[in-house]
Amino acid sequence: MAEIGSSCCVGLAPLYEKSKPVLAMISIQFGYAGMNIISKVALNQGMSHFTLVFYRHVIATLVTAPLAYVLERKTRPKLTFGIFCQIFLSALLGATINQNFYYAGLDYTSTTFACAISNIVPALTFLMAIPLRLERVGIRTSAGQAKVLGTIVCVGGAMFMTVYKGMAIQLWTTHIHVSEGQANASQPKDWIKGSLLIVGSCIFWSSWFIMQAKISNKYSAQYSSTALMCFLVVIQSGVITLIFEGRNPSVWAIGWDLKLLTAIYSGVVTSAISVCVMSWCILKRGPLFVTMFSPLLMVIVAVMSSIVLDEKLHLGSVIGSVLIIIGLYSVLWGKGKEMEKVTKTLKGDSVESLSGHDLSNHSGCEISYTKKPTKSPTKEDPSNNSNNNTAIQETSIDCSGIDKTILEDQEDDMVITAEETHKQIGEGCV
Repeated sequence: MAEIGSSCCVGLAPLYEKSKPVLAMISIQFGYAGMNIISKVALNQGMSHFTLVFYRHVIATLVTAPLAYVLERKTRPKLTFGIFCQIFLSALLGATINQNFYYAGLDYTSTTFACAISNIVPALTFLMAIPLRLERVGIRTSAGQAKVLGTIVCVGGAMFMTVYKGMAIQLWTTHIHVSEGQANASQPKDWIKGSLLIVGSCIFWSSWFIMQAKISNKYSAQYSSTALMCFLVVIQSGVITLIFEGRNPSVWAIGWDLKLLTAIYSGVVTSAISVCVMSWCILKRGPLFVTMFSPLLMVIVAVMSSIVLDEKLHLGSVIGSVLIIIGLYSVLWGKGKEMEKVTKTLKGDSVESLSGHDLSNHSGCEISYTKKPTKSPTKEDPSNNSNNNTAIQETSIDCSGIDKTILEDQEDDMVITAEETHKQIGEGCV
């Protein structure tokens, strides 16, 4: 019996390791759902979105800095000026501007609407990756056509939600509304303006995924990079708050109330823990994997907001959300097919087994061949004959285009990292 139990544990261990990124991303969606609910209530009670971003990252810095010092003190790589500039830009676009746009849009609309619009992030990430040569369109393939069509449907769904509101849909009625009488006080002030702000937030959020994928490969200390990013956001958001709220010093006031709870929750859960976890997931599975869980957030928020805030769905939001989700998974299906094809191509055990494939169209590898003269057959080696006098091709492979993410083989569930692929191909990939 002991042997059976031990074998079961051994068999479940690989499954658990493989499912950790999935479980982590599901947990993050619940964390972000809570942030959306309490942030909406705090904004309705008069909290400035500028100071919310500032205090949120003050808390996040206080949480992540000690963790970075203790856990990565001996393993932290050198912080070069180039990496620092990348983290500074990541903080500015992916946190400071992104979150101010999102909170302002949230104040003008509703939590469910804001989360639904946010589902266009994968499509925007794909569009941004094309000019940066991180993604190939491949319009002649079914995968490429799925990505292009999905992107069009995603953007179309977001535009539909922006211009058409439709009739209200009440899911159910409860009696546990938080801040009753104020929950819908600011909804809708300006639906179009709020929609545009949230779309702008999605654009900056997508750029963060692109930049974070590069930063994670060059600077793999997640806690240190997160702590530094949060500290930079404190400085950036503080300056922005002084510029826009300088004549109103009361916006800085915060006490033992919902504003403080919102800042602590947002700082600890969504700015500290979630950013660290997402950076780890990006390193393990790539940026597109992280964005595929956003529809789950919309479902969680729709249920929680209807219970806590008594928010009503609108027909335009429902139709637009369906279009966005269809487009989202069309993009993800296309990306999955591409990754599956790349994985099969890169599974060769030697350079000889790879030289017959056209990797340049799939994985970012470029194969070049140079002819090398061979020796004439000798008496010592009778096995040689005239057929061996032909030129031997020496293969060199440039894999600089391979993104260091995890490639999954969906047929046998074998996961191959880019580093393992480098070992398989040879030193020409390093």
